[in-house]
Amino acid sequence: MTLHKGASPSDRKHSGHPVNPFYGEADPVAGMETAPPRHTLPDGPISPHTAYQFVHDELMLDGNSRLNLATFVTTWMEPQAGVLMADCRDKNMIDKDEYPRTAELEKRCVAMLADLWHAPDPAAAVGCSTTGSSEACMLAGMALKRRWMQSNKDRYPGQARPNLVMGANVQVCWEKFCNFWEVEARMVPMEGDRFHLDAASAAALCDENTIGVVAILGSTFDGSYEPVAEICAALDEVHRQHGWDIPVHVDGASGAMIAPFLDPELVWDFRLPRVASINTSGHKYGLVYPGVGWALWRDTEALPEELVFRVNYLGGDMPTFALNFSRPGAQVAAQYYTFLRLGRAGFRAVQQATRDVARSMAERIGALDDFRLLTQGDQLPVFAFTTADHVTAFDVFDVSRRMKERGWLIPAYTFPENREDLSVLRVVCRNGFSLDLADLFLADLESLLPELRDQPGPMERPEGVATAFHH
Repeated sequence: MTLHKGASPSDRKHSGHPVNPFYGEADPVAGMETAPPRHTLPDGPISPHTAYQFVHDELMLDGNSRLNLATFVTTWMEPQAGVLMADCRDKNMIDKDEYPRTAELEKRCVAMLADLWHAPDPAAAVGCSTTGSSEACMLAGMALKRRWMQSNKDRYPGQARPNLVMGANVQVCWEKFCNFWEVEARMVPMEGDRFHLDAASAAALCDENTIGVVAILGSTFDGSYEPVAEICAALDEVHRQHGWDIPVHVDGASGAMIAPFLDPELVWDFRLPRVASINTSGHKYGLVYPGVGWALWRDTEALPEELVFRVNYLGGDMPTFALNFSRPGAQVAAQYYTFLRLGRAGFRAVQQATRDVARSMAERIGALDDFRLLTQGDQLPVFAFTTADHVTAFDVFDVSRRMKERGWLIPAYTFPENREDLSVLRVVCRNGFSLDLADLFLADLESLLPELRDQPGPMERPEGVATAFHH
């Protein structure tokens, strides 16, 4: 979670300002005369209408989530889904005895995903819901480490230090996992036009202490798939040569809900025996409001039993594998609703429409003389682009800042180590971002270009702005 500091003296001075008389419940000359303090508890209660209005007015200053082309997170659902989530907002997901039908919906979602991802025996696959892919990745990493520890009892925790191999493009949660659970993070840097992990580089970093390799199905940097099947084949060769049986975890935060519908011929999932576990974000291309994620293991052997806690809680014996305990059940209900509502054909139609928008936008931006595409939006509905080599009057950060003036949130960031010279813009297309909105985006971008071209050079920017963008 984000860490926050306490209020500064200047912040505390703002309490006591006069407010609009109509904030009162009925009588404009009665009720609230000054605003409540912002950083200390008020002395007494205020009316629900007034409290709502204060919070509502401040939140108006947030960006419009539908115009946020930075986030992968779902920003639109059907009204019926919103009603269903409201019906379930008071249900605690952990209270499975009290809410057995909510627990049953979670179980059905796991079974559906196991079938979608070609588990050898969907009934034998194990999985759980999480608060998002970050928690799911932590759980998957814990399982990888524990399996390795069990196989290396004679060496660990002595001289053997576990390591995890991944590309430098991984989401920051994997760096957190390695930090928190004392695992060496072996990062394959970007090189030239290779912006993600490749099979040869992954295999080259493995040794007898490698607990696993993380393959990303849909890099957040540019939307590209990593070659999961090639990585598994390279690890098969490592096994034959050295005897190291190294499992693969597929971080399918986004792609695991795209590839099954749009790229069914792509082999990346449990069809590959070396894939031990997969995660996805229900709140990304699973089309559910935040936050819900899913972690699945191909069978019970892939998830050590000693990691599963059996808790006698509120009257029942409950197996649980999670970093959190209490959390809302509404998102799980919404995920089941979405699976039930769309089915395979519906998901295919929604994801195809999103990819069509991404490819159309990429093609039109690529046709502009000012920009150069890195990806085309033909894997994840995501593409990255940078300024053309001859452009010297402005950079991607100027474009991002000027588009924000029009209401569009489009991230500009530099790539990681070895390609820190490359700064890009990234567009994430989601359900609800239509061709009409894409037309408006392109019209605003094209209208800004004459002004940007007339600049004497890129505007100065704080160094902290030009950092890698991780979501």
